[in-house]
Amino acid sequence: MTLPTYDRFIGPLQGYSSSTKRGFWRLTPEGLSFAKANPALSAEQIATIALLRDEPESDPQVVAAEAAPVPQSPDERLETALRELSDSVASELLETVLEASPAFFEGLVLDVLHAIGYGTSRKDLERVGKSGDGGIDGIIALDRLGLEKVYVQAKRWKGTVGRPDVQAFYGALAGQRARKSIFITTSSYTPHAVEFAATVEGLILVDGKRLTELMLEFGVGVSHRIIKVPKLDSDYFDV
Repeated sequence: MTLPTYDRFIGPLQGYSSSTKRGFWRLTPEGLSFAKANPALSAEQIATIALLRDEPESDPQVVAAEAAPVPQSPDERLETALRELSDSVASELLETVLEASPAFFEGLVLDVLHAIGYGTSRKDLERVGKSGDGGIDGIIALDRLGLEKVYVQAKRWKGTVGRPDVQAFYGALAGQRARKSIFITTSSYTPHAVEFAATVEGLILVDGKRLTELMLEFGVGVSHRIIKVPKLDSDYFDV
């Protein structure tokens, strides 16, 4: 905003405005008296006076204190380190899976689903991926007699999976009278693919990020080491 014609007043305008809260300024009683004593001032000029204020010199110690990071507790540092380790291993997992053969990936997907809880035993998860399978790479029997099944498609892709691929898989299930199906990929899905899956029943999409999270959680393709974290046993001293 261009300063108005009352430039001669700008010098002594200290104390004519104050801040009620961050980002808001208004005239002080002195500022109001000044405005009344100068009736020629417009509303715009008075608003400009309310915004004129002295910027206090920054205290180097205060600035340093505000810029310094808040120290973390040992437990917080441990949680941060664990998150960093998990993110690093997840990235390595995805890279390794992408280098595996399609057949290996199909078996890996079934291993993950069994670890989650699909199928009474690993034998209940069958890899059937072959030409002419209609996009079905695996079949999971949820009961011993195989009365209820889940059909799986596994795509080891780097490119985004679009709606046509998801829709083709869902269409292939019609001949199987399937009610439950899972589409798993190492990449991601387009918004249109996600939108289509949301409009049909019994179709779950799992992307690469979710797949690696499940592998970490259920220990597929990874191993875990136990770290003993000491903690004071207050019950022992409660006598």
